[in-house]
Amino acid sequence: MSIQAADRPQGVYAPVLTPFNADLSPSAPRFVAHCRALVDQGAGLAIFGTNSEANSLSVAEKRQLLDALVDAGLPPARMMPGTGACALPDAVELTRHAVNAGCGGVLMLPPFYYKGVSDEGLFRAFAHVIEQVADARLRIYLYHIPPVSGVPISLALIDRLLGEFPGIIAGIKDSSGDWANTQAMLRDFQPRGFDVFAGTETVLLDTMRAGGAGCITATGNVNAAPIVALYRNWQAPDAQDRQRALNDTRAIFQSYPMIPAMKAAIAQRRNDPAWMTVRPPLVELTDAQAAQLAQRLAAPAG
Repeated sequence: MSIQAADRPQGVYAPVLTPFNADLSPSAPRFVAHCRALVDQGAGLAIFGTNSEANSLSVAEKRQLLDALVDAGLPPARMMPGTGACALPDAVELTRHAVNAGCGGVLMLPPFYYKGVSDEGLFRAFAHVIEQVADARLRIYLYHIPPVSGVPISLALIDRLLGEFPGIIAGIKDSSGDWANTQAMLRDFQPRGFDVFAGTETVLLDTMRAGGAGCITATGNVNAAPIVALYRNWQAPDAQDRQRALNDTRAIFQSYPMIPAMKAAIAQRRNDPAWMTVRPPLVELTDAQAAQLAQRLAAPAG
């Protein structure tokens, strides 16, 4: 059931922004073009993540967008679709579709509507998806983002899942914001073939030094090449300087609502105002905010 390290997802993944048309339907041509640009810069595609507005997309829309990427010739091995859902049948359908498409892995939130649930309940949810998909090609990367989901994935739960489903439970995206938690995962589970991705590039260097697999980060959408460069050169003498530069760019985007800000930056770069569109309940940046963002991004570093 194990998979060779060389075949496992590694490096920098972007939770790909989802472009919308004026009627709020997904724009598949823009989506494909954006994904191709990311792959060309060395990034992988964590489609249907938090920054993809994934929980504002239907199961059918996600299937159609994944199919559009595959039909366009983009490499499924570099895709890690988000397939977690509150409704278990949705999680099963999306996960099965991703596996059949040849995706390198899936990124799976726990069921997140009910709060205060037990590890036993979460174990049963993940186990149900695994048992229903029933495919040895399945590689699940757990998605730990308690500040948003409100449902943490504990170290004890990871230990149990690894014991029950070795090889299938392949790793995690840790977006807890708790470096001690990331360190514990690296220490306890990385030797068992469990790959740890940081949830932000701000700790990419620390993650690589501790034996991590890379990062899955929002600003991979708008700053992919420099983030990939640090991943590839984390042992270089200038790695700390590269990390500081990444953190400075991240800080600019984090001073606005992140998803609208990244979409505004892409709209400007591509001279395509349609990229500004977000699905409610999100709201696009104001014209003044977008202009200020562009000015800050254009300013010389330092």
